[in-house]
Order: sequence, then C-alpha cells, then structure tokens
Amino acid sequence: MPLPNDPIILLSYVNTKLRDFYPSIEEMGKALDLDIDELKLKLKAAGYEYDPDLNRFV
Repeated sequence: MPLPNDPIILLSYVNTKLRDFYPSIEEMGKALDLDIDELKLKLKAAGYEYDPDLNRFV
C-alpha cells in the first residue's frame, strides 16, 4: 500500500502503525519495505520528528 501524500494523514497512518504493530520505526520499515530516511524527511518538513523513546512522531 502506498503511503498517504498529505503530511497530516501520513503522520496519523505512521503513528497508528507504530503504536499497533511495530516496536520501532526500523521494524516498520523492514516489514513495509519503506525508506525510513525519506519518511523522516517528509514528516520533518511538516514539523514532526521521530521520538524513539515514545516510538512515534511528535
């Protein structure tokens, strides 16, 4: 499934996946075949950064 393009919908989608299915962003990236660096850049451009302690973008 392609990731949503809208940054707010992408944020919600990614944080839900991290909360419900994956213990880390690396695990999610492997399972979904995602470029994690690209994902982080997209969300950083919208003002969000990954917090590994919370396992979510804030």
